[in-house]
Formats: sequence, C-alpha cells, structure tokens
Amino acid sequence: MPFYDYDCADCGTFTSLRPMAQAGEPCDCPSCGDSARRVILSAPRLSTMDTGRRTAFATNERSANAPRSGGKKHGAGCSCCAAPGSQAKAGATLTMPTGAKTFPAKRPWMISH
Repeated sequence: MPFYDYDCADCGTFTSLRPMAQAGEPCDCPSCGDSARRVILSAPRLSTMDTGRRTAFATNERSANAPRSGGKKHGAGCSCCAAPGSQAKAGATLTMPTGAKTFPAKRPWMISH
C-alpha cells in the first residue's frame, strides 16, 4: 500500500498509508478525526526500488517492446557472433570430412551431445 498526503483544515497536513482503491477518498485526521482531503505535496517515491529489480524491469520492457535485431545474442567481442571474415576465436570442435565431430583439445573421456 502506498502513502498519501492529506490536508486537515484544523491540524494541517499528514501522511496516511491506504489502499490504492481508497486514494481519492477523504481520510480521517489522526489528531482530530475530521475528514481531510487528499493533496499532492511530493513526488512519488519510486526510486526506492533496488538496482537489480530496476534493471530487471528495464530489461523486460526492452525485450517486450524493442527486441534486439541483427541476430546477435551476445555483446561485442563474442566469438560465436563474429561477423563473417572477422578474426573470430577458433573453436574447440574439429569436423572431420565424414561429418563426425571431435574435440582434440578437450577431455576425451567425455561424451559430447
């Protein structure tokens, strides 16, 4: 539930924690009990969200509205997404003329998938 600011005619302004459904309705003053109207005195406190969560929301928004184009999945310098003709890092997979794949520099006892 968010905090809202209210203005009591007798006591002045106060802040109250209320459900969003009741945001526009008057609130009883905690000092005198009179009905007080809602006022906007400050900007919403949205920056209290931690950095990781804010980054996740930004990533989700970007992926929903503006997906990456060009087929690149990784950042700059990634060897698997290197442009044709560029100096890409040689992979560990060696393909034989028969189509079989071998990994000469890797662990020979591992079964590849």
